Amino acid sequence: MDKLSKFLTMVDFEHSLFGLPFAYLGAFLALMGTPSLAQFGWITLAMVSARSAALCLNRLIDREIDRRNPRTADWIMASGQLSVRWVWVLVFVFMGLLFLAASKLNPLCFKLAPLAVFVLWIYSYTKRFTWWCHLILGLAIGIGPVGGWFAVTGTFDWQPFVLGLAVAFWTAGFDTMYACQDIEFDRANHLFSIPARFGEKGALIFSAWFHMLTVVCLVLTGIILSLGKWYYAGVAFTAIILLYEHIIVRPGQLQRVNFASFKINHYVGLIIFITAVLDILN
Repeated sequence: MDKLSKFLTMVDFEHSLFGLPFAYLGAFLALMGTPSLAQFGWITLAMVSARSAALCLNRLIDREIDRRNPRTADWIMASGQLSVRWVWVLVFVFMGLLFLAASKLNPLCFKLAPLAVFVLWIYSYTKRFTWWCHLILGLAIGIGPVGGWFAVTGTFDWQPFVLGLAVAFWTAGFDTMYACQDIEFDRANHLFSIPARFGEKGALIFSAWFHMLTVVCLVLTGIILSLGKWYYAGVAFTAIILLYEHIIVRPGQLQRVNFASFKINHYVGLIIFITAVLDILN
């Protein structure tokens, strides 16, 4: 039980709420209706497995860096609370579950699963060579709604990629904001990030632009799919939440960065999902 507790802490299991609603949303939008119970189940398994594998990989690959950073030195892998070998086993177990879920959905999902694994794996190395790492993380999470769409259609359509971009910019925005805490550490350790490259003020400007593009892509999704007032109410509420984040986190005022980056953003996917489904079912 102790290992299980530490594993759940390491992967922030409750943070599945970031991407899971968008994956469900992709499925609902593709059908303009409700997916089957089986599709729901396999989409859930695919998303939870992909995210768990990605978090395990990130903590494994970055454990030496995290150990040197005072902010992260007590994290599970950095402090040696779990065996490296045991966590590597979990990585491949979760990847196996991802491929199983993809195979149960349709051939297209199974064929694209290796690409998803590649993006999830490569992300953890990106801060070693590019400050675009935040956008690559966004791309990894932005796969969710695209995968949800493909899961129920089995065809390669272009429409879900606009929603995927919305998720990618949203993620890049709050991750850039969050990374402002490590500017000096990243610079001292030759790590790449937008805050390390452009400073706190520049990073928060990037974050604001990413979130502006999030709203633009959400609006475009509504236009492309002819969604109605409920959906746009959700987009408006999301825009207010994102604006609030940038009001409470400013250069020299990072005290609430964790609250702004993670606590508030828990609700974004849920809001868009609920309002879009209300729109579809009414």
